[in-house]
Amino acid sequence: MALSENCKTQPAKDQGSVQTPPSDVVELNVGGQVYYTRHATLTSFPNSLLGKLFSNKKGSSNDLSRDLRGRYFIDRDGFLFRYVLDYLRDKQVVLPDHFPERGRLKREAEYFLLPELAKHLSSEESKLYQDDSDWDEESQGSDQRLYPAYSLDRRHGYITVAFRDRESHTDPKAKKLPRIFISSRIGLAKEVFGDTVNENMDLDRPPDRYTCRFYLKFKHLEKAFDMLSESGFHIVACNTSLTAPSTGHYADDRPWSNYTQYIFYRE
Repeated sequence: MALSENCKTQPAKDQGSVQTPPSDVVELNVGGQVYYTRHATLTSFPNSLLGKLFSNKKGSSNDLSRDLRGRYFIDRDGFLFRYVLDYLRDKQVVLPDHFPERGRLKREAEYFLLPELAKHLSSEESKLYQDDSDWDEESQGSDQRLYPAYSLDRRHGYITVAFRDRESHTDPKAKKLPRIFISSRIGLAKEVFGDTVNENMDLDRPPDRYTCRFYLKFKHLEKAFDMLSESGFHIVACNTSLTAPSTGHYADDRPWSNYTQYIFYRE
């Protein structure tokens, strides 16, 4: 039976050869990250750096280096270039919540000669600072839990809430009261929990130092969670463990310890 045209064996290609993409598709190696995009996307802003480099003018892209596979190489941040490419495609950029690289992305926009993108990022950054300033002014004097020596630029960070409970199945009277431990920067702990923090195990420490020896004067986790939420924290992780002493392994009356950690973060 004769083979159809689609099933005919194609001649083998050299393993080291690079397949040439369609003329409209451009391969880029940006800081080690490989991108495929269209020529029209790169030239969508004619006055931008990429628009000038990939214009149809003769020899316009000859100044770009190429990697071992023949891709155009650009020595910039490969991770942030995805947002530059999004802007070239859609004339706008949507960043993730709590995006920490806004300043660096602005620098990339300036490098690629995208002034409108750089202006947009600057205004968004200013807005974030204004929101922080408004929060600080409202909290001063109205929130007595705010630690007075705590500076605005140190409001971000993690707080770990650890809950330990011990109980015996056969002797309810042997159950110890649960205790809520706090691990964090001292300034953060005092801002959130104020005078409900017991500092007896770690006294007279400056606010920029860390502690894992604070515990709360109350025993209700929900109250601690409410205080964290009111201060702008959200939970990002948790874990729990259940342990018992190795002695009396088969005894039913051995005491059990439940230890759970909740990790909160504020941008």
